[in-house]
Amino acid sequence: MKSIVRSLVIILFTCTCLAITVPLSLAARAPQQPSDSPVVMEEVVVTATRSTEEVRNVPAAVTVITEKDIRDSGATSLVEVLERIEGIQVRSYSGNSPETIVDLRGFGGSNPYGKTVVLLDGQRLNRPDMASVNWFQVPLSSVERVEVVRGASSVLYGDAAVAGVINIITKKGTPKTRAYASVTGGSYGLHSEKAGASGKTGQLSYSVQGENYFSLGYRRHSTLSSQSAGMNLRYDAADVLSASLGVSFNRSDYELPGNLTRMEMASDRRQAEPARPAYWTTGGYGDDGLDKHTNINLKIESLLGAFGRLEMNALYGKKELDANMASWALYTNTESETYGFTPKYILDHAIFGFSNKLTTGVDVYREPYVKKFYSSRERTERTAIADLYKNSLAFYVRDEFSVLRNLILSAGYRTERAAMGGDYNNHTIPAQSFTDKEKIHHAEAYEGALTWLIGAKSSVYAKYATVFRFPFLDEQASFNGYGGTPLYTDIEKETGRSYEAGTQFFPLDNLKIALSVFRIDMENEIAWNSLTYRNENLDPTRHEGVEASFSWQAVTFARLYGNFTYHRATFEAGEFNGKEIPLVPRRMARLGVEFSLPHAVTVKPEVRYVGDSYMSGDNNNDGDKLESHTVFDLYAFYRPECKGLKLTVFLGVENLLNATYSSYGVEETAWTPRVYYPMPERTFKGGLTFEF
Repeated sequence: MKSIVRSLVIILFTCTCLAITVPLSLAARAPQQPSDSPVVMEEVVVTATRSTEEVRNVPAAVTVITEKDIRDSGATSLVEVLERIEGIQVRSYSGNSPETIVDLRGFGGSNPYGKTVVLLDGQRLNRPDMASVNWFQVPLSSVERVEVVRGASSVLYGDAAVAGVINIITKKGTPKTRAYASVTGGSYGLHSEKAGASGKTGQLSYSVQGENYFSLGYRRHSTLSSQSAGMNLRYDAADVLSASLGVSFNRSDYELPGNLTRMEMASDRRQAEPARPAYWTTGGYGDDGLDKHTNINLKIESLLGAFGRLEMNALYGKKELDANMASWALYTNTESETYGFTPKYILDHAIFGFSNKLTTGVDVYREPYVKKFYSSRERTERTAIADLYKNSLAFYVRDEFSVLRNLILSAGYRTERAAMGGDYNNHTIPAQSFTDKEKIHHAEAYEGALTWLIGAKSSVYAKYATVFRFPFLDEQASFNGYGGTPLYTDIEKETGRSYEAGTQFFPLDNLKIALSVFRIDMENEIAWNSLTYRNENLDPTRHEGVEASFSWQAVTFARLYGNFTYHRATFEAGEFNGKEIPLVPRRMARLGVEFSLPHAVTVKPEVRYVGDSYMSGDNNNDGDKLESHTVFDLYAFYRPECKGLKLTVFLGVENLLNATYSSYGVEETAWTPRVYYPMPERTFKGGLTFEF
């Protein structure tokens, strides 16, 4: 192991020297281009191949949400943006939670975490424990675009890239100075204030944003307060060498209202979870949390001329998470850090006249994790401490070769090693403690694909790939109050095989149709066993479906758009063979029209449908279902422009027809009743934005 690390250090040091010296020498010889030369940009997606690529060249189902799309959506959070995309299902515990579950490709079930990699400018935001990403840590005002790649991505992104990748790309500096300020208000005490500026001075470009978000929430005891700030600096040392620094901070204070039974919802669906003496629970009025996030990303980019391109990323992330779960008598402080170094080399050079693109790199991550347990909110007595780590080292390579001018063959390979372990000291039950325990996981992933380019904009692709996911720290060991002997060395990584085909098709210049068909066969998925009180590997499961979307500029003043998703997820062996996996609706759809009216007015009516599904824990498929729901939204925008000042006035009504529904529910057990998490009813929003 030491020799491998030593070799990596030598390689990385050499790469750093090349990154600095070769570009500068090339810059000295390179002819200067006029600064006012026009630049024509193709639509690109970074997350699919870890480098810029035309969308139609990528053998995957890709959706790119631009800054304009976000402005025109009426969304006040990143989750509201994502739930409009085909293949994505959103589940919330309160309708106002920063840790909403965003599920791709119908994985659902009782453990939906860890199937999708979430990135901020290429930096992983996924937690090493079993929990969702805090979506409010990225201020919506700082987002330039969101790239969603649905489908197997383990070769390039490794652990957890089973269902896809979501890369949030923040705003960068602009040639001319720009500034904006906006304020939004709405139902349930919502108010949000945003401000930002970007520009360039000499070789330095900058972008900075700040955002405040507050909402009392639809239900009682569901207040959310979030403050965020982000900054991006870029210095172009030469035409072929640049360095950039991205920094973001967030603080989120939130309350969790708990769940409700049908009878409790009929009485008052906005109440917090009441005490249930029959089930020994105290209610949901004492559950809340405080999250603090810091993310730093330092990148050096070098153009090596005919020798390709080198990118070096040094990453740091820190999560400070305080949780008070009075309903469980669980009070914790968690500090999780991520140190990453992810150099990659890209050579885009023709072979015998045929274009070829090689991407290779190394991903090194070190993630220390400390979780402290206390007997009360005051934290005067510590009952346990988990001092753990997850460290990984990976190498990957991927190549795209144009067999013909319109036929691209791509193939890739990844090998990754992850070590998990540490100490757990339970002061109350010493027998559950362990010291210096470790579990080593090894994983490999392969992929192969063909992409056929049709005409100027259309394409068809077919892809086969293998996927994997390493266990979370609290899956590898039970240290959250359940069971807990030594590290569970018998829990293995999840693996799977993915088959996919799709197309991006333009039958007319003003009509775009996207379609993908997929199947993912998984082995060893990990879930909680309520009989043994521990996490275990499951029997094989299958996830298959169809995802489609379209956008049609029917006439100059009206654009019709929408999407449709069909997902089917089943157990393929064992006790529940042939049964459907809970919390996976078979059908979801969205349809909208954008009317561009005179006097700079835009009106957008939309409708969203989510089908029914079995509730969490109902693996036998014999309980009540989580009911389907249809939600109508209506948005209107007024955008006058005068002497360089852009004004946007926004009004919106979400859930116009006041549908009552829940996005999440849990089947009854001997210890708990059947419960639901109700979502907001009719909601009004309005806002004002100035840009100059």
